[in-house]
Amino acid sequence: MTITPGPSAAPAPKGLVARFAGIVLSPKETFTSVVATPRWLGMLAAITILLAVMTTAFLSTEVGRQALLDQQISSMESFGMTVTDEQYAQIEQRIGMSAYFGGAAQLVTIPIVYVVMAGLLFLIFNAGMGGVASFKQVYTVVVHAGAISIVQQLFVLPLNYVRGSMASPTNLAALLPMLPEDSFFAYLLGAIDVFLIWWVFVLAIGLGVMYKRRTQPVAIMLFVIYAVIAVIIAGVRTYMGGS
Repeated sequence: MTITPGPSAAPAPKGLVARFAGIVLSPKETFTSVVATPRWLGMLAAITILLAVMTTAFLSTEVGRQALLDQQISSMESFGMTVTDEQYAQIEQRIGMSAYFGGAAQLVTIPIVYVVMAGLLFLIFNAGMGGVASFKQVYTVVVHAGAISIVQQLFVLPLNYVRGSMASPTNLAALLPMLPEDSFFAYLLGAIDVFLIWWVFVLAIGLGVMYKRRTQPVAIMLFVIYAVIAVIIAGVRTYMGGS
């Protein structure tokens, strides 16, 4: 089946704020405009800078630094490592610079992650399914779907500050605290997050608009990929934790 890009009639382009709000409130209408006039730089800059600022602000607090320290120790132990007092002291010493490194890392990694994601989607839909959208359009859709990550952090970071934790309070494992922390199902549910589900659905809407396909089959395909990745992550963490 040949896939063709979105609507032929070009809607009026939207400003950055309108596009940001539109992705959250009316994604289909917003993506129609975004695909017709693919502009990604402003949205990419807004997302990366906001995420970097929020991360730096959280890790600049004593609560944030302690939460990060606890997470790193817990992560090492979950992979079967024994943390000595000397290692603990070294990690604690490095945590002081985490606010700066964490924010700077996001400025670098987020654009790269979006490029990789757009490249994979471009191959799937263009090379694999006969689509004719440009890479710029695909990248623009991926970047704009990232607006959901800002909403996520605005919701999660205040809760993490109150909880003193880096663990997401919106993953499914948080709803079932009775599960053993190092079990396969705990890791699997921990990889499934409410905001990630929302993001996948919004991305499916954008791809559906761009390739002129119904959202449902696109969403199913993306959710299957998400589920496979979640199972792999859970399997690896369970194996490493038990080894």
